[in-house]
Amino acid sequence: KGGKWIVRLRKGLASRLWENLVLAMLGEQFMVGEEICGAVVSVRFAEDIISIWNRTASDNGINIRVRDTLQRVLNLPPNTIMEYKTHT
Repeated sequence: KGGKWIVRLRKGLASRLWENLVLAMLGEQFMVGEEICGAVVSVRFAEDIISIWNRTASDNGINIRVRDTLQRVLNLPPNTIMEYKTHT
């Protein structure tokens, strides 16, 4: 039913951005109630990945709000590629 937003990052950025994301989640900056159900940071060889999980993939309004808030709290450039995947 849910899904996740995925942001691929250059090496070395994940630590600071992860801290910003956790603080935003704790401060309820996403303003989507109980919709956020988790976040993951993956440190890989060539890149780092930050993902945020939400409960309802079918609600486009919530998905857009999560995407926009994620972009704002991580201070991502407008041309950053963000991918949404539904959980199957």
